[in-house]
Amino acid sequence: MNASTENSVVVKIGGSLMESPEALRSLTKALAELWLGGMPLILAHGGGKDINRNLGWLGEEPRFKNGLRVTSEAAMEIVEMTLSGAVNKRLVSLLQLVGARACGLSGVDGSTLICRPLDPELGRVGTIAQVRPALIDALLKDRFLPVLSPVSADSAGLHYNVNADDAAAALATGMKAEKLVFVSDVPGVMDGDKNIIPRLDRTSAEALIASGVIAGGMIPKVRSCLAAVESGVGEVHICGFASAAALEGQITGAQNTGTIVGVTSAQPAS
Repeated sequence: MNASTENSVVVKIGGSLMESPEALRSLTKALAELWLGGMPLILAHGGGKDINRNLGWLGEEPRFKNGLRVTSEAAMEIVEMTLSGAVNKRLVSLLQLVGARACGLSGVDGSTLICRPLDPELGRVGTIAQVRPALIDALLKDRFLPVLSPVSADSAGLHYNVNADDAAAALATGMKAEKLVFVSDVPGVMDGDKNIIPRLDRTSAEALIASGVIAGGMIPKVRSCLAAVESGVGEVHICGFASAAALEGQITGAQNTGTIVGVTSAQPAS
């Protein structure tokens, strides 16, 4: 890894943020400004609601198992066209309009993310087995801002739908990124009084899971974040998007409006 990628930051966006043109314009402007300031950024994205709309072309109702989309052979084509095509290029265009040299790609390109089938009952859904960041490293070195769709291929060349959070975490881990920032409708991890917990580590997180404060879908998300920091990612942030200034502060460390998951939670956030 070269000096231009050592302090890379992976930002993953999702949720209703993807449905708001105004919010996306504001977010991409904030990311472009950080990129123009020299920060090596990678933007990873999902696009579930776009997929649901486009599946209407097939007359197919969305189906989920354990929070993951069941993806048939026919649906996989729609998933790839939506994520690696329309959604990815929308984000690339927005970034380029505000001065960033954005480059769209998916996990398939450069064999960046190698996956394997996750569960036969889910159809064409994969889980990341290997990360090869050479293409991302080359783009960062040449001062591009990569925009990554989670669609990935297995060793036989079959394409799979991969959960975007998992793809972003795998990439950040494979690159040993300085930060991984999840930006969505979820403003952070909440305590029993519905206040955002500013910092978590393994000990505090497991205690909150055991007491039932962290529950449901937040349990695998937090454990995924912990696994990332324990595998070399500096910090993982879970935050909402209130404004461009707040996001910039979250990424740069000037402020914390969400939850930061790290190796230790001993030092309070600003």
